[in-house]
Amino acid sequence: MEDKTRAARELSVLYKVSKALVHRQAVSGLLQDVLDILETEIGLSRGALTLRQPDSDVFVIEASRGLTTEECQRGQYKLGEGVTGTVAQTAKSEVVPDISKDPRFLNRTRARTGQNNAFICVPIIHHGQVIGTMSIDRPSCDDLALAADRDFLLLLAGLLAEAVASMRETLTEHEGLVAENERLRRQLGDRYQPSNLVGNARSMRQVYDQIAQVADSTATVLIRGESGTGKELVARAIHFGSARRNGAFIGVNCAALPENLIESELFGHEKGAFTGAQQQRKGRFELANGGTLFLDEIGDISPAVQIRFLRVLQERTFERVGGDQPITVNVRIVTATNCNLEQAMKDGRFREDLYYRLNVFPIYLPPLRERKSDILLLAEHFLKKYAEVYGKNIRRISTTAINMMMQYHWPGNVRELENCMERAVLTAADDVIHGYTLPPTLQTSDATHTAILPETGASLDTLVETYEREILVDALKKHRGNAAAAARFLQTTARIMNYRIRHLGIDPKSYK
Repeated sequence: MEDKTRAARELSVLYKVSKALVHRQAVSGLLQDVLDILETEIGLSRGALTLRQPDSDVFVIEASRGLTTEECQRGQYKLGEGVTGTVAQTAKSEVVPDISKDPRFLNRTRARTGQNNAFICVPIIHHGQVIGTMSIDRPSCDDLALAADRDFLLLLAGLLAEAVASMRETLTEHEGLVAENERLRRQLGDRYQPSNLVGNARSMRQVYDQIAQVADSTATVLIRGESGTGKELVARAIHFGSARRNGAFIGVNCAALPENLIESELFGHEKGAFTGAQQQRKGRFELANGGTLFLDEIGDISPAVQIRFLRVLQERTFERVGGDQPITVNVRIVTATNCNLEQAMKDGRFREDLYYRLNVFPIYLPPLRERKSDILLLAEHFLKKYAEVYGKNIRRISTTAINMMMQYHWPGNVRELENCMERAVLTAADDVIHGYTLPPTLQTSDATHTAILPETGASLDTLVETYEREILVDALKKHRGNAAAAARFLQTTARIMNYRIRHLGIDPKSYK
């Protein structure tokens, strides 16, 4: 009679699960429905359905009965880990008559502490692969009853396998879409903030927008800005953001070339064109054919070269020095200067028609003193760069050093900051960049408005206390405001440490 009653309950479960499979709207709710049916029909008090994560050997709880959200989150099992992991690895069901006596039972969800129930776990197999597991708790009973429960769960797992596989594919597709979305977001972010440029100031964001606007065009770009602001980096960002990215990027510093050689460098020369021209040579315009030619310090080229350059801009055609054969090139021109070209035109040093040819799309790079919010960001970037180059484990910049950098007006702009950080990394004796490791110009120069001392001078005691404060603050930061730990680090006693902290008015709590 009992067997008939059991068979009737199991048949009812299978019928209701079959209906759920037919009428389900979303696979994600099916597993929870199955556990609800088991609770209603056979009095299940606790159960769980795990699902294998895509491209992983980890099984996580996707649906449960009798477990809280926090307990479910703890329910993650690797292949071979605990009873659930063993079932997932072997593809064979497991019956534990008393969970309190089986060391394999991990109780990872911590929902069964102090209990001695039986535990049954079966694999959910699809196309020969274990894609999930199904487990239930039930009061301890004889082996025959446990075996019957296991056989029924195996039957139910086979019925659910296709639906669980569908759920797993949905999860894989969802994670793929999330990954693709993230990739596109990064790609879009890279488009508007080139990876070779660092800075979040509003003025720099305008530069990123301008780079994005002009990169895919063929327009001539004129980059304006002081020396050391990163004009060549902007030119490279324009090149690598364009359809010419696979072509050559050729950079020329016009100010560094002797006036008598600049034409040869730009346009090339024929053999015998002048003394020393022993063979034919291609110029930078030819070398950049199909790519981008970056001409830095364009304001320093001579009037004679300006005339020839104007023709190239207009016709994209030139002759080598000493030659008469026209050469046509397909090259993108990007120029840069720190000169006042408008004043140079008034003085007759720069051709007005060339200026308007170059100034099709101007981009202004702000000096570092006008984007102070980027100073720390740039400093940390260069710190990481040179720490890797020189093999040093430097973790941070001290508050005093940050204050010095923020007060300094950086006449050399980003280039000067980079050189400053390289020097600081080289001279650092521990894992912190201190104020005293920065160049002297950042510490005492009245001319650059960064003098630490007042104009009337300062006593030796004041200077010593300033230096001591920096050391104590750095130690407290390192140990999160723990004065005793900071004392041990500085190889002194806690009593002396607390005395100096009180004397200097330092609050350790602010560094926790």
